[in-house]
Amino acid sequence: MSHLLHLDSSARSASFSRELSARFADVWRAARPGAGYTYRDLAARPVPPIGQAWTEICDALLMAGITDPEGYASVVKTPEQREAWAVIEPLLAELLAADVVLIGAPMYNFSIPATLKLWIDQVTFPKMSLAGKAFVVAGARGGTYLPGTPREPVDHHERYLRDFFAGHYDVHDVTFLHAELTNALVDPRLGPRDPDRAASREAALRAAETLASTGTAA
Repeated sequence: MSHLLHLDSSARSASFSRELSARFADVWRAARPGAGYTYRDLAARPVPPIGQAWTEICDALLMAGITDPEGYASVVKTPEQREAWAVIEPLLAELLAADVVLIGAPMYNFSIPATLKLWIDQVTFPKMSLAGKAFVVAGARGGTYLPGTPREPVDHHERYLRDFFAGHYDVHDVTFLHAELTNALVDPRLGPRDPDRAASREAALRAAETLASTGTAA
C-alpha cells in the first residue's frame, strides 16, 4: 500500500507552498482510498538542530560500514547519543515508511527555509539510499527564477534540493511545482506582473492535481 509523507515548512500559515502541497495531498489521497498518510508541519513543530551526538552517530556508522537504516540504532551508545536518537528515530521512521515524500518549501533568501534544513540534517546519514522513493516539492518564490530569467543563477532552492536528493539519497524521481512571482501581491514594483503571478499559481495547481491523480509520482 502506498504511503505519502507530507511536510510543510513555510512560516506563513496561509501560503502558496502550503496551498500547492495541500492540493497535491488531497488529490493523491482521493485517488488512493486507504493509502497511508503522515503529515508534519516543520514550522509549527520545529525540529531541533543537530548536535555533537548526531555527528558521533554519523562517525560510528562510517567506521562500522553501516548503510542500512535498520542498523543505525546499533551504534547508539552514550546517554547523549540516545537523546539525539530519540529525536532522529520518529523522523527517520516517517521518511522510510513513505513511498512519496511531498515537501511544501517556499524560497527564502534564494534557498530553502531553515525549518526544512533542520529536518534534512536530522534524517540524513552517510551513504544512505532512498532509491525507489519519489519526491514532490511544492515551491513558491517571490520573484521568478525560471530558466532564462535574470535570477536563474541564484536559484539555490530547486538546485540545492535536486542535487541533495540525488547526491545523498540516490533519488532522481523528483518533481518541482512552483508558484512564481508571489510578491506581486505586495511589492508595487512587481504589480504589473500580477497576471503572470496568477497564471503561475493556476498552472502549478493544475500540475499538482495531474501529478497526484495520474500516479506518476507514486
